[in-house]
Amino acid sequence: MKKILIPFLIIAVVAAGVVSCGGGNTKNQEGLHGEISLSGAFALYPLAVKWAEEFQKIHPNVRIDISAGGAGKGMTDALAKVVDLGMVSRDVYPPEIEKGAVDFAVTKDAVVPTINANNPVLAELLKVGLTQEAATKIWITEEYTTWGQVLGNDDQTPIHAFTRSDACGAAETWALWLDSKQEDLGGTAVFGDPGVASAVQKDIYAIGLNNLSYAYDEGTRLPNAGILVLPIDVNNNGQIDPDEAFYNTKDEIIQAITDDKYPSPPARDLFLVSNGVPEKEEVRAFLEFILTEGQQWNVPIGYIGLSDEKLQRGLDILKSAE
Repeated sequence: MKKILIPFLIIAVVAAGVVSCGGGNTKNQEGLHGEISLSGAFALYPLAVKWAEEFQKIHPNVRIDISAGGAGKGMTDALAKVVDLGMVSRDVYPPEIEKGAVDFAVTKDAVVPTINANNPVLAELLKVGLTQEAATKIWITEEYTTWGQVLGNDDQTPIHAFTRSDACGAAETWALWLDSKQEDLGGTAVFGDPGVASAVQKDIYAIGLNNLSYAYDEGTRLPNAGILVLPIDVNNNGQIDPDEAFYNTKDEIIQAITDDKYPSPPARDLFLVSNGVPEKEEVRAFLEFILTEGQQWNVPIGYIGLSDEKLQRGLDILKSAE
């Protein structure tokens, strides 16, 4: 399976990858004003938009611009000070810290394997699930080219694997689960989380990797149309046991991640990253809001809350520069 690039064809709001919240830079003598810019991880994009909307209700004269383009772009933009905050869906690396990256853990998410809901061997796959070894042989060594190899039989139904073309935390985290790096992932490369979801929806033989927000519908809390999450056989016993069967709804898998039943990676913390501790008053206020009041939106939007210790670390960083 050679990597080729599939055009990014999705709904306009995500294809553009940009949302603006707020009423501009109009000064208000009695309140906060200014502009805040964010770019980066698709994984954090939906929650960042919600935080911006809620923050703007309190501070209507703060404009917040948010663009999605992958964790790599978020980190690059933050270090270059192109944006105030980069959305990063992976750990921050030591060389990035040396360049000035300051990270604030803000929520938790997970990458899940997604398959087409009309896969010809769907019933068998849902019983057996996906082991770490099978995932490695699909994406890394590319030894597995049929679903029969995953199931341990002679079925010749082909596997069409998809991965991400953009530098992103989702693919990096998925590769980390497989003891590899993003550049080691095989399969057809597609831009963005929505792009992978769309590719899986259109191909009955497909398997992809998606963040929770692109695998499940936010309104119904059920898997998105045409997609199912392939359960992970965590204990590697060749079947999905009752305590591994938590993929029917978004709420079920969120609880499983909270209870550490889903492996980490591919579950991981999500970060907002700045170059140095932010100096702009509006950026600092936004971060403080996210680390305190804003946490109430994590679970309703489909993310996992963080420990008080991790949240306090971020608040202490802000306080250290006062």
